[in-house]
Amino acid sequence: MAVKIRLKRMGAKKKPFYRVVVADSRYPRDGRFIEEIGTYNPTTDPVHVNIDAEKAAKWLKNGAQPTDTVRSLLKKTGVIQ
Repeated sequence: MAVKIRLKRMGAKKKPFYRVVVADSRYPRDGRFIEEIGTYNPTTDPVHVNIDAEKAAKWLKNGAQPTDTVRSLLKKTGVIQ
């Protein structure tokens, strides 16, 4: 089972809002997930990123692979270097 940390799209049409979730890579993008570890809102100015660093670090330590977008968000919040 490949576990990924990725974005789950929420919100209305043309107004995206994302939840940062830990999910099995086989599940659909907006489908079932294991745990929600944060939120990301690209429509606000400045962009709003809220990630639980403790949970994110725990999942990374357990082998979860972040997607490219989530990796950049984790770098911005200081979870990874």
